[in-house]
Parts: sequence; C-alpha cells; structure tokens
Amino acid sequence: MSFFGGNSQPQQAINPQNMMMAEQELEMVTDLFNRITESCYSKCIVTKYEQGELNQPEGACIDTCVAKFFQVNSMVGEKMQKIGQS
Repeated sequence: MSFFGGNSQPQQAINPQNMMMAEQELEMVTDLFNRITESCYSKCIVTKYEQGELNQPEGACIDTCVAKFFQVNSMVGEKMQKIGQS
C-alpha cells in the first residue's frame, strides 16, 4: 500500500497523524544511521586513503562496530523501558 497513491485502487485520504508518525520514524532512522556512520567511520577507517575499497581489517571493524552499536542501543532501550515501568 502506498501512502501517496499510484496504485489502481481508489485513492484514500491520508491520515495526518500517520504521516507525522512516519516522518518521525524516518527522522529517527536517519539519525541512527548517521550516528552509526560517524562513530564507526572514525573508529575503523584510516584517513590515509591508499585504496578505494575497504580492506579486510576495516570491513571487519565496521561489522563489529555496527553489531556492538545495535547491541548497546538495544540494551539501553530495555533499561529505559524498565525505568519507565517503575
């Protein structure tokens, strides 16, 4: 289903609240992506560029960095939920 039409079904009105929630979710995902990119780039990529592609150690570092970022993000979210329930 498309929020903006484009299909053969009759066009339905767009719920402004759903649109606002979708925009907020997109902003959150974009912010998360940017924070991961900035953090892992600064930790894993050597600024003396000798080749155009990631080398094996850089790729492994980025994989580990992203995995740890999501693990910590999940742990913080769980902790915040517990605090919120208290």
